[in-house]
Amino acid sequence: MVRKRFIVEMGMGIDQHGQEPTVAAARAVRNAIANNALIGVFEVAGLNDPDEMIVEVQIAVPYPEQVKQEEVLAVLPFGRKSLTVQSGGMMVQGRAIEVLQDKNDEMLIAVAAVTVLIDQD
Repeated sequence: MVRKRFIVEMGMGIDQHGQEPTVAAARAVRNAIANNALIGVFEVAGLNDPDEMIVEVQIAVPYPEQVKQEEVLAVLPFGRKSLTVQSGGMMVQGRAIEVLQDKNDEMLIAVAAVTVLIDQD
C-alpha cells in the first residue's frame, strides 16, 4: 500500500479574547477546510467511505503545550485523523476587556496545514 497526498489546505485562526491556543488552532483548521468539497476522494481515488481518508493536521501556535488536541481534531468531520502541534503562529497585543474574561492583552494567531492522504495499491 502506498500513501499519496490528495490535497493540502492552509488556514489561519485567531483568538482575540480569551487567550486560548485551542480556540485559535480549531479556527485555523476550520478555515483550512471551509471551502472544500473533496469529491475526488470518491470519483478519482475510489474511496467508498470518507473515513478511509487519512487527515494529517499540522498547527503552529503560541503555547502549543496548552492545545487540547481532541478539540482541534473534532473540527474534522471525517477521516483517520492525526495532529502535530508546534510553537509558532503569532502573538499580537490587543486590548484586555474584562467582560470578555480576557486574561491579558494577547491575541493568539494559529496557522494550520491540513493534508488529506489516500492509501493506494
